[in-house]
Amino acid sequence: MHRPDLTRDGQPKPPLRMTRRGALVLGLAGIATGGAVAAQWYNVLAENGGDAAISPDEAHRAAVGGEITLVDIRRPDEWERWGVGEGALPIDMRRADFIDELLLKTNGDRSMPVALICARGVRSRRMTERLQAAGFTRIIDVPEGMLGSGAGPGWIKRELPVYRP
Repeated sequence: MHRPDLTRDGQPKPPLRMTRRGALVLGLAGIATGGAVAAQWYNVLAENGGDAAISPDEAHRAAVGGEITLVDIRRPDEWERWGVGEGALPIDMRRADFIDELLLKTNGDRSMPVALICARGVRSRRMTERLQAAGFTRIIDVPEGMLGSGAGPGWIKRELPVYRP
C-alpha cells in the first residue's frame, strides 16, 4: 500500500517549496481574482434598484420640477470639491439629526418622494434602507451618484448643473 507522505522507495517526501515563478503565478492569479471580485462587488452595490432608482437626468428634472426632494447626502468637503447638483438639498448623512432635518424639508410627510444621491451610489443605498426603517415610504436611489458607478457615468460626467453651497 502506497502512502502519500512517502516516496516510492519508502523515504519521507521532502517539504514542498514554492519557486519564485510559482509564487508569482499564484500572486497574479490572486490579484486577478480579487480584482474581478472587487469589480463585481462595486457593480452589485451600484446597480439600479428597479422602481426605486432613477438616473441623474431624471433626478435633476424631477427635483427642479418640484416632483421630488433630492438630497445630496455626501460630506461638506465633497460638496465643495465637486459641487451639489442643481435642485438638491445638501444634508450630510453623518449628522445626528439627519432624519429630523429631512422631516423639516418634507414638512413631516414621510410619504413624500425623496431621492438620495451620494458620490457613487453606495451610501445612498445604505441610507435608503435606514430611511425606510424610519418610516419613509417613497425613497428613491440615484445609484450612479455624482461621480459615476457601475450603474452609469454619474451627474458630473452627464454635465448636469451644479452649485457650490
